[in-house]
Amino acid sequence: MKKEVLKLILIFGGATALLGAIFFLMYSLVWQGAGASVFDIQLNDSDWKRGNPGAKVTLVEYSDFQCPACAVYYPVVEKIVQDYSDKILFVYRQFPLTRIHKNANLAAFAGEAAGRQNQFWQMSEKLFENQEIWSNANSAKEIFLGYAKELKLDEAEFLRDLESEAVKEKVFQDYQSGLKFQVDGTPSFFINGKRIQNPAGYESFKSIIEAELK
Repeated sequence: MKKEVLKLILIFGGATALLGAIFFLMYSLVWQGAGASVFDIQLNDSDWKRGNPGAKVTLVEYSDFQCPACAVYYPVVEKIVQDYSDKILFVYRQFPLTRIHKNANLAAFAGEAAGRQNQFWQMSEKLFENQEIWSNANSAKEIFLGYAKELKLDEAEFLRDLESEAVKEKVFQDYQSGLKFQVDGTPSFFINGKRIQNPAGYESFKSIIEAELK
């Protein structure tokens, strides 16, 4: 009796292991197939860009100002952009995760509103570096207005743009383009149209950039 039970356990265990291996193989193939996709990401005049417009490498990030992971990646991306300013073009697009981040849309609007006064990158810095202060605040609008004051923006114009249909449409179009390219979380990075697995840190990011520059 004990031998039969042991035999059944071994058979069941072997079958489970086999199914697990098959699942892992299928998952790997699907993931690799998705990773191999190259999207035709067309840039437009409304995109926020930094770096060399004629660069061989274009790095596109879909990001959410309230996303903790995006805030962690922020200094890494900044260093990449600074170190390769003449070799890459960096493009930032909005992808607010409104289902889980209550102030994500408003933060995106604040970035766009500041951008209309040529201060998008400066506002982005304030939003990421002070994320813990405003992310769950009920007074996020007032906090963002405070950042606008610190940047010496026209406050009345900033508030108008913050609530304007043009700004909302810009964020919506960024978000829709992300869905088109199968973005389902933030941050999501594309290098020359190919989505990459988020690098472990600066050195990993640097290696990917260097490989594309060869």
